[in-house]
Amino acid sequence: QVQLVESGGGLVQAGGSLRLSCAASGSDFSMTAMGWYRQAPGKQRELVAHITRGGNTNYADSVKGRFTISRDNTKNMVSLQMNSLKPEDTAVYYCSQLRFGVNVAWGQGTQVTVSS
Repeated sequence: QVQLVESGGGLVQAGGSLRLSCAASGSDFSMTAMGWYRQAPGKQRELVAHITRGGNTNYADSVKGRFTISRDNTKNMVSLQMNSLKPEDTAVYYCSQLRFGVNVAWGQGTQVTVSS
């Protein structure tokens, strides 16, 4: 069973930056896609960024140009660099492992709060 542990959340002012990291256990990390999702109070969980095992990325329109997802297969880690943060980015952020487009594991989540 894969375990995912997020870190790096916190409180930041609008316009600031945060970097989230997700450490994954398991030996097949490099063979799976990874995603960052977020869930704000009263809203559904949404995909923020996705990276394939080959390193191809895609982003939600709301974060394009501000967020960057990356992975380090030597360390079994995926990261999300978040710049120019806005109050509407406030949410709990989760990393997830995907196999054949299906979410098979989730982290516990890390809170990101952006003050105006």
